[in-house]
Parts: sequence; C-alpha cells; structure tokens
Amino acid sequence: MATLLEVRDLKTTFQTAAGVVRAVDGVSWDVEEGETVALVGESGCGKSVSALSIMRLVAPPAGRIEGGRILFKGRDLLALSEPEMNAIRGCEIAMVFQEPMTSLNPVLTIGRQLTEGLEIHLNMKPAQAQARAVELLGLVGIADPERRLAQYPHHFSGGMRQRMMIAMALACNPSLILADEPTTALDVTIQAQILELMQSLSKRLGVAMLIITHNLGVVARYADRVNVMYAGRIIERATAAELYANPRHPYTLGLLRSVPRLDEPRRARLDPIEGQPPDLSRLPAGCAFAPRCSFRVARCEAQAPALAQAGPGGHVAACWESARLVTKAAA
Repeated sequence: MATLLEVRDLKTTFQTAAGVVRAVDGVSWDVEEGETVALVGESGCGKSVSALSIMRLVAPPAGRIEGGRILFKGRDLLALSEPEMNAIRGCEIAMVFQEPMTSLNPVLTIGRQLTEGLEIHLNMKPAQAQARAVELLGLVGIADPERRLAQYPHHFSGGMRQRMMIAMALACNPSLILADEPTTALDVTIQAQILELMQSLSKRLGVAMLIITHNLGVVARYADRVNVMYAGRIIERATAAELYANPRHPYTLGLLRSVPRLDEPRRARLDPIEGQPPDLSRLPAGCAFAPRCSFRVARCEAQAPALAQAGPGGHVAACWESARLVTKAAA
C-alpha cells in the first residue's frame, strides 16, 4: 500500500499565561491507503491537537504550528494557501469531531448540514445533493432518511447524531477520515455499533482512518497500527497485535492493565497508573513519564529517550528500560 499521510516532526504550541504549552512536540507517524491507525493516550496528551494540526484548525494567535511537515498525497499541507486548504477540508480529508452533541449546528436541518458540503466541494445541484444526502443517511443505518432530512439535531439521539457525523464525513468520498473520540458520551452497545459501522464503511469504501481514543479496547479490534502518545510525544508504535502481546513502554503497559478484562476473576482489581500527567508548559528534563514509572532509573530523570527498535514489524519504543518489560508484560 502507498503512504497517504506522513506527519514528520510536527510541533504545535499554545501561548498561555503560564507559559508556552508544547501540545505536540516533534511527533512523526504515517497512514497508508485504506489503513486504520490509532492514536492513543490520556486526555491532554496532544491527540486532538495533532488532528487539528493536520486540518490546520489550530486557532491563532494563541495556537501555532511551529514546525514539521504534513504530507498528504505528497503535498505539504502546511505550505498550502487557505483557499487550497479549504478545498481539501471536508473533501479529501474529513473529520468526525469530538462530542456529536455540540458539533452539529442546532439551527440548521440535518438535510442542509449534509448538502452544504456536497454543493460546495462537488458542485452538485440542490436536487442532486438532496438525493445523495438520503443515500448517505441510509448508508450509515438511519431509518426513513427522507423524513429525517427535514429534522434538526435535537430530534436525533446521541447514536444517531454520531451516525450523522459519519455521514457528513463520508459525503464527498474522502481518502482519509480523522475520527476524534468517535464514541464519546455513548453507551457501550451504541459504541460497538458505531465502531462496527466505521470499520465496515472503511473496508467497503477503501477510506483510511485515524482513530483518536483513550480506550485501548477500541484499538484491539479496529486498528491495524497503534501510536501511543504521552506528553505531546509518540512513546511507542507497533501493530495492534504486537502492542497487545508485547508492550515495550511502561505507560503502554499501564494503559493495558487499566482496561477491564472478561478473562480476569470477577473481583480482580484494576491496576491504575499512579500520579497525574505532567504540565506541558513545564516538562521535566528527562523522560516525561519518569515520575509515574515503577521502572525508572537515574538515567530516566536526566535524559529523554528517543524511539528505538523494540520488536518486530517496526515496533519502536522510547524507553531506556524497555527490555525489562519483556518478562513483566508476560506476568
């Protein structure tokens, strides 16, 4: 498969009263055509800002993309003019924003919110856009789509709004969809339906996806490759199968042990990660995870490790003590 998106040494900062927050601090990753890649980590680690940087939606003057390259189909998105970028947003790259409850415009009908992008990007006539909107709602499993077009977002349940967001993302046949926490605020059964729908549509239509989530259960079933993010940096990367079988960073191991498992005894206690994520405006000199890490040694607090080979299939981790996790992960 050809590489669709390449992010290289991306740096995005925010100027705040407390100082400069390095929300994305030199991250690099890629997405191949038709592939599903996950970006995983706790809240505040830089996942959503990474996606907003790709779409060039980081709001100035406080937010700023300070460096790096974002290559989409060989074109550097950071070098494009705003009109050129507008032609890509929603057409070639679509985004399912976090919180479907607030991402839809409450004063526009469902039909208008679906047809607007079709008329702008694909130059469809109103009648053509209306027919396509009906097709899209049916595609994402919303019953009686003709009647639903005249309704407003408040007439839809949470799951239906999320399906609507997916329909909007698929409207112009994009090559890549950025899905930011696509199951937030949904109950467990609806979460499963939405994720199955996205996976099915991705395979059927050949659309690549970047799934941003803090839920490693999502990653296990739906992602081909995983990037684990902490304090604005990628700290581990591997295929989903390899990551689950052989985690090589203490943070990844901690995330895995925080997930409830059906094969564990009913009264078994979860093993949470102690402490809090660091202040991104005052990162420590060494490894950012060191204050919370039970594997840390003196070197961890003095020098930040770079990503290095940790296993087969491009498995890399940024940890001085990754070799010690081999037996620990298996325990």
